[in-house]
Parts: sequence; C-alpha cells; structure tokens
Amino acid sequence: MPRTKLIAANWKMHKTPHQAEEFMRHFLLVLPSSSKAEVVICPPFVDLAVVASLAAERVGVGAQNLYWEREGAFTGEVSAGMLVAAGCTHVIIAHSERRQYFGETDETANLKLKAALAAKLRPILCVGELLEEREAGLTEEVLRRQCMNAFREISAEDAGPIAMAYEPVWAIGTGRTATPELAAQAHSVIRDEVAESVGQEAADQMCILYGGSVKPDNAKALMAEAEIDGALVGGASLDVKSFAAIVAAAG
Repeated sequence: MPRTKLIAANWKMHKTPHQAEEFMRHFLLVLPSSSKAEVVICPPFVDLAVVASLAAERVGVGAQNLYWEREGAFTGEVSAGMLVAAGCTHVIIAHSERRQYFGETDETANLKLKAALAAKLRPILCVGELLEEREAGLTEEVLRRQCMNAFREISAEDAGPIAMAYEPVWAIGTGRTATPELAAQAHSVIRDEVAESVGQEAADQMCILYGGSVKPDNAKALMAEAEIDGALVGGASLDVKSFAAIVAAAG
C-alpha cells in the first residue's frame, strides 16, 4: 500500500500567538483541497492553543519537543500529557537543533519516543548526519546508530504511529539541499535499520520525511522519490503561500 505523504511545518522559534492566528486563518483559505497529504503545524509552545483552536480537520498540531516524565520538578519542561491537553496530535523528537544546542542524545530520544507513544501522540523522530560525518563517509553508520538506539524496547505494534525525518544537518538553514538521489539513499538506509529494529512490515509502512532546506522549487523533485514520504519544512513554512505550495507539491 502506498504511504500517505506527511508535510510538517516546523516554525522553530518564530511567531507570537497573534502571528500564529493570522497565519492559520490565511493558510486554511489556501490549503489545496485536492491534496491528499497529511498536514501538521508545529509552532512554539506558546502558540499551541491558538493553532489548535483554528486547525481544521485536515491539519494536525505538533509540538517541537517534550519531556519524558509525566510531571515533577523539571522547570521549563513540558510533558506529553500537557501537549495532548493543549490540542497536540504530533510531536517532533530529537530535532538536530535540539541535539546540537541542547544536549539531546539517542538515549533521550528513546525516552521521549516512549513517552509520546504512551500518550497517543504521533512522534516525528529526527535523525541525520553532520557535514564532517558525511565527508568522512560515516552517513550510514550515523543513521543506523541513531535509529537503533531510538527504537530500543519499542515493539512493531508500538512503532505504528511513528514518522521519521531525515535531516542532513549540513542542509538545515544553509540553503544547501541533498539531491533527491542522496536523500533517497539515506531514507533507504533508515528504512532498512527500522526493519532491523521493529520488523519489515512496520518499516514498509513508516513515513520517512526529508528535512533540509525544503522549498517550493525543490519539494516536488524530492517527493517524487519513492523512499521520500513527505517533508519537515523549516523556514519555508513560515510563509503561507510558500508552505501551501509545498503541500501542493506532495500531490
């Protein structure tokens, strides 16, 4: 069975609640009615309630992070249960910027993945290599290690809701994009390692998104690759017309 495309907007640290409301009102007017792709908006925490209140049936709401404990003395953290109560359907886990700037590891990715699944949130688990790792020929090794560690103690049945995002770190916010062929090769490695971890059937059904400077002018070519099941979109998701064009490119 063909996998449904998933297009997720990662707003990162952009937009106030007022700006988020303005975006959503305009975006819902231009969201391509013919598109069969699943669409998710992932705003900062302070915007979640606004986005959730306006999201139509075809638009999911995702958080950009979560903590794995249910509650406690963890100042500044947000639990999976809190996200659900705020209207979230999805959550991004282990984004490369979280790994790079905030000390996230494969092990914390695993803890967060389990917490999200327990709360019935659909995780978007991010993996990807640094420029120096690609230049050293370590891309496959890095991707396999990140997948293997993230999926520890997760069963094939539990893995059903998980989506993944391949983020070559060297292509995030740089304007550089992996060619469709390079991206598809990386996605194939990820799917193979997921099969090793949770079984071939779960791997065949799992959406693997590309996330590295996706724009309207390269989205269609990227998603034409059989292994690329959608996109995790950063800067281009901040503009209504730009993001709508990427959704349209998904078909």
